[in-house]
Amino acid sequence: MLVIVAPGQGAQLPGFLSPWLELPGLSEQFAAWSEVAGLDLVRYGTEAGAEEIRDTAVAQPLLVGAGIAAASAVLDLLSSPALPARDSLVDAVAGHSVGEFTAAAVAGVLSPEEALSLVAERGRGMADAAARTETGMTAVLGGVREDVLQAVEEAGLTAANDNGAGQIVAAGTTERLAAFAENPPPRVRLRPLPVAGAFHTEHMAPAVERVRAAANALSPQSPSTRLLSNADGAVVADGAEYVRRLVAQISSPVRWNACTQTLADLGVTALIELVPAGTLTGLAKRALRGVELLAVKTPDDVDRAAALIKEHAGTSAPSSTGQEG
Repeated sequence: MLVIVAPGQGAQLPGFLSPWLELPGLSEQFAAWSEVAGLDLVRYGTEAGAEEIRDTAVAQPLLVGAGIAAASAVLDLLSSPALPARDSLVDAVAGHSVGEFTAAAVAGVLSPEEALSLVAERGRGMADAAARTETGMTAVLGGVREDVLQAVEEAGLTAANDNGAGQIVAAGTTERLAAFAENPPPRVRLRPLPVAGAFHTEHMAPAVERVRAAANALSPQSPSTRLLSNADGAVVADGAEYVRRLVAQISSPVRWNACTQTLADLGVTALIELVPAGTLTGLAKRALRGVELLAVKTPDDVDRAAALIKEHAGTSAPSSTGQEG
């Protein structure tokens, strides 16, 4: 059983899009997507520095566009007249935070253009919300999970990401994060994250209504394969419900640990992480032992990804695991 996963914000690196634009048609595709997103995605993905692509309004559509392009490159190799629905060639799809928009496109809930239009609005809304108060996010690595969660709460912060594998992300005001860093829970390492605000917390509430209004204009389709939600790890079989969750997730915590547990329960045997890959395969090494992993970083990885799908993909019918909306 094979799952495709898409990383979240913070995974982007300067120039990471450059090798992908060498694939036939992708330069033109990104030019068109730039019009949809209202951003020069080609320039941001090839020439812009780390600080420019750290901008929430830039990073989010850039990541989603790159992930959709990589998934298409892989699935195109497997397409045939007998298998016209490329997005049904895998058994499950999941995304971390903004990666859920990539997942929605890969699973056919939204078209690439709809996903990019909506995520561009999300990026702008979250950037505006982040500018209202000085906030941030810090990864808390190691320690005892219960102790970490308690310490985060006592510090007046939110466990915005529960990633499993000994990683919880605390989010809130910079003042409270600084106080937390001075008195961390035992046996942990702290790593401030290169993001502009306290995502997936109450600080993002102003962005929710803005994105909901944009989402109401869309007509989501039912997913063609199992599609996992960050809210609770559930498989969601209704497209409208999945989009509703996408909007609500802006100001609520990401439960990647629950997604990982669902994948384990489903019996996943291989995991492919889309560009810019590395974060989620790193978590899976510890949380999904024995599962074959592939981080798709450049087009050189596309053939291996297609081969992995052929080797591991089983049935892609939506599962009854969890809430199906």
